[in-house]
Parts: sequence; C-alpha cells; structure tokens
Amino acid sequence: MRKKKKKYWYIVIAIIFLTVLVPYRFTDNNHFFSSISEQVYDKTLPIRILNEQKQSHTEIFNVNLYSQNAIVIGLNDNEIIFKKNSEDKIYPASLTKIMTAIVAIENISNLQQKVILPKRMFQDLYTANASMAGYLPNEEVTALDLLYGTMLPSGAEAAIGLANDVAGSEHQFVTLMNEKAKQLGMKNTYFTNTTGLHDSDHFTTVKDISILLEYALEDEIFRAIFTSPRHSTSPTNLHPNGMTFYSTMFKNINTTGTNGAEIIGGKTGYTEQAGLCLASLAEKNGQEFIMVTAGADGNHKTEQYNLVDAFAIYDKVVIE
Repeated sequence: MRKKKKKYWYIVIAIIFLTVLVPYRFTDNNHFFSSISEQVYDKTLPIRILNEQKQSHTEIFNVNLYSQNAIVIGLNDNEIIFKKNSEDKIYPASLTKIMTAIVAIENISNLQQKVILPKRMFQDLYTANASMAGYLPNEEVTALDLLYGTMLPSGAEAAIGLANDVAGSEHQFVTLMNEKAKQLGMKNTYFTNTTGLHDSDHFTTVKDISILLEYALEDEIFRAIFTSPRHSTSPTNLHPNGMTFYSTMFKNINTTGTNGAEIIGGKTGYTEQAGLCLASLAEKNGQEFIMVTAGADGNHKTEQYNLVDAFAIYDKVVIE
C-alpha cells in the first residue's frame, strides 16, 4: 500500500512539474530569445556595429599622415571610413569659405546681379596679407563671379563682397553662417569672419567641415564651382576682358593617384596656425568620397602635404 502511495506522489510531482514549471521555463526562454531577436533586428544596432567594424578595419591603412586631423566619408552610404583626431579643435583657414559660399548661394536669388566692392574693405585685407582673387576697389562684379573668386583663388575680397551684398556687413553675414552651422549639427564650430583669417575664437573640427561639405555638395551651383579647375569671369568696369581664376587645389595636382582614385573637386586652406588644410571630393570606381584634413606642416612654398595625404588615403580605400 505504501509503495502505491509513493508512486502516486511521484505522479503528482511530475504533473506539477509539467503543468507549472516547464511552461514558466519556456516563457522565460521565449522572453530571452525575444530580447536577442530585438537586438539583432533593431536597425540601429547592426548599423552602429557595422560602422565600428568598418572604422577599425580601415584603420589598418598603415599610413603616416602629415595632417594632424583627418576624416574620410563615403558619400554612397554615408560611412565614415577613416578618421584621425576628427573631433579635435582646429582652425579652418580658408575652408571657412565653403560656408561663406553656400550661405551666399542660398540667400542670393539672382547670381547675375552686380555687386560693388567698396574701396574701404581692401586696405585691411592688404594689411592682413589675405589671399585675393584680383578684384580692385569699386569694381562691379556679378555675384556668380564672386562665388568663383571666393572658392577657386580663395579671394578674401570676393568673400566679403558677397557678405556685404547679402547681409549689409561681414558681421551680420557671420551670424547667418553660425545659424547654418547650428542647423547642420556642427556642434564644435564657431565663425567670426567669412575669410578664415586667423582668430582664436574662429574654430571647427574636420568632422564638422565634412558635415558642411556633404551638405553643400547637394547644391548644383556649389558643386559646379567646387569641381571647377578654372573659371573665366564676365567683363567688369575695371577688367573689360574679364579674368581667369585657377583653383588653388587643381593647380598643385600633378598626379591622378596610383590606384584608380581621382580628386574631382576641392578647397585648400592655409594659415600659420591652421597649417595646410584641404576639403576634397574624389571618385573611385564609380563611388564618391570626401576627405577633410588639417594641420599639415608646410606652406604655399613647400610641397603640398595636404594633397599628398589625400592621395595616400584615397588610393587605399577599398571598394567592396
């Protein structure tokens, strides 16, 4: 009799286990696997992991750069594929004029309108030894030619001429530049002028400039200017035959790269404090990349180490 009772107790315990504990265990496991599934199929997590893997993969480039700061982004998929001190503070020098140009383009309805370059602004630029496009005091120039003069020969008088036309003064125009930087999410940028002349309060990062450049390249007018090796201007009251501008970047390129990379657009910059800087657009195997560098040794009279760095990185980008 006792054996039968003991057997019944085993049966009761087995029933309790099957009806209570096992379902609970499976429910707990389902919750666990559901949690894993959410992580695997959550779109933000795989993308973040993929970005980190690509960045760590491309850091095996094994390139000794002259530039202290650099970032490279693939425009096809918006991936950061190389970076070096990309969020450290830099002085942008004439890379500033990228912002000057895009803000002017967005605020001038007629690019064929004439703009007068007042005599009063030239003396300060001469004193500061600013880079100039070659316009003269009281010259009447189309806004479009001022844009080319700002970007290709990096003319300070052209940049300030645009600022005066759009906002009445360089100071007021700079307000628009800082507003645009905030809109674009350039969190570590502040402008005090339109030209990039050195000011300790005028700073950015190569990451922020890459954000700006990627945005600006979506504008057809900006892209056409940024990718132009030269530009012949319309006749003016002081240059009846017009002038021809040459890109400060293209005139220093003596190679197309060694591994299929071609630089198709760019803007240089230099001050003693900023070093040699470059924001460029390259094409390789049908894909586009932008690269922003700053802090390279050298000057206008030395080898252009910013361009050396650009080719060193672009040539090593692997197209998957």
